[in-house]
Amino acid sequence: MIENKTKAKNVILPILLVAAGLGTSIAFLYLFTELAEEMLESEVKRFDDSIIQFFHRIQTDVLDVIMFLFTEAGSVWFLTIFSFTVISFLWLKKKDKWSILFFIIGIGGGGLLTKLLKYYYSRERPSINETIDAIGYSFPSGHSMGSLIFYGFMSYFLFRSNLRKRIKWITLFLCGVLIVFIGTSRIYLGAHYPSDVIAGYLAGSIWLILCILALEYVKWRSASQRKPIKAFREFIGKQLSSKI
Repeated sequence: MIENKTKAKNVILPILLVAAGLGTSIAFLYLFTELAEEMLESEVKRFDDSIIQFFHRIQTDVLDVIMFLFTEAGSVWFLTIFSFTVISFLWLKKKDKWSILFFIIGIGGGGLLTKLLKYYYSRERPSINETIDAIGYSFPSGHSMGSLIFYGFMSYFLFRSNLRKRIKWITLFLCGVLIVFIGTSRIYLGAHYPSDVIAGYLAGSIWLILCILALEYVKWRSASQRKPIKAFREFIGKQLSSKI
């Protein structure tokens, strides 16, 4: 009886996790779509202008330097270097091939998704400044989306680790603060409109949740004695056969 309850629990929990994650993703997708439609109709201009004017009023030389440092923490070169560091750690220390695979999909796919969305909406930036990587189209913010995916994955890996709960929660808080300030820095430095940043967070959240759900599902499927590659092949085969 106890064994049956344990098996049922092991089945129900992943299903609930997937359902909750998909529900959250759908909610974020709805918000992103609404924001994009309003942006195309110029309904967010008053919102953007009011926040931009606020940052203009509080500008100082010291704050310029601080915001520049935050924006660099979400830059392509910074996230690329640390992504290779994370991959090396997962490969050499954890031997976690699944995490490496979905981390690469998350970071690489997020970058590709950003470019596609920018090209589709083709919104011009508030200002062009190559020194802060403010070139190309503006909507959504690549810094905001990329940093949310990267630091979101960092939070996920830490929560999956054996660290103390206090350390996990502190790290999660710091990652959240960093993500918020990276997006704020893009507005302060004139690289993006506030609606660009919000859209970047929403799109990044959708992609991050889907990648983590896929990773958790594959790990759950391969938790038995079967090898991960075999489990993955069986999973793909079932999906293809079900469509046929």
